[in-house]
Amino acid sequence: QAQVVESGGGLVQAGGSLTLSCTASGLPFDDYAMGWFRQAPGKEREGISCISWSGAATYYEDSVKGRFTISRDNTKNRLFLQMNALKPEDTAMYYCAASSLNLRTTYDYCSTSSSFDYWGQGTQVTVSS
Repeated sequence: QAQVVESGGGLVQAGGSLTLSCTASGLPFDDYAMGWFRQAPGKEREGISCISWSGAATYYEDSVKGRFTISRDNTKNRLFLQMNALKPEDTAMYYCAASSLNLRTTYDYCSTSSSFDYWGQGTQVTVSS
């Protein structure tokens, strides 16, 4: 059974860093585009960063651009999100997702959550001020 599982969330002070990981199993990882989404209380889920199957193309939502870095290791079926200079407004549940679709751009993936086949349970990130 295919699944993706996130880890690495936690409590951090503003200005700090965290690295989220996502491990995929039961699917041909290097055939899937991957994405990180987040949902804060009372807000809609948003796609913050997506990466193509090869890792060659990436997308960042404006609020995280320059602070977050998405990467993947296809040899280990793992996806990462390095988060630096964290702000209280980054507090949210963070989700990893996998898409088998062949969309034109990584922005297309992040802007359409329905394009993803598999979702993790989420990992909580809390940034204190």
